[in-house]
Amino acid sequence: MSSEKELLLFHGENASSSWTALTILQAVFVFCLAGVAEILGGWFVWMAIRGNDSGKKPWWFAIVGSLTLIAYGFIPCLQPTDSFGRIYAAYGGFFIVLSFLFGWVLDGDRPDIGDVVGGIVALAGVQMIMFWPR
Repeated sequence: MSSEKELLLFHGENASSSWTALTILQAVFVFCLAGVAEILGGWFVWMAIRGNDSGKKPWWFAIVGSLTLIAYGFIPCLQPTDSFGRIYAAYGGFFIVLSFLFGWVLDGDRPDIGDVVGGIVALAGVQMIMFWPR
């Protein structure tokens, strides 16, 4: 397989994009940035609309959350690969783990053993999705 077309068919994406230590770090950083934006944006809206044990937050929390969610929509475009579906599928694993962590930090909802095991399984799935030989 030496032609670019054959490489494209083999890899399932842009054949010129190989995973290096730098692109892996970029992908992890972008996944984490997207997770922070989505979770915090959602949390701000949630707190304005539903609140928690300490009550609701002011209306402007919903505005800040909504603007953060708009920014979140652009963040995955910074990923080093062109596979939209694969990026969003892999992001799901990061989202699961980050949701547990932010729930713990923001609301004191500590993950239990099932959450930890589920998070580990989700991150194992991320590895398979992103780095399976294609």
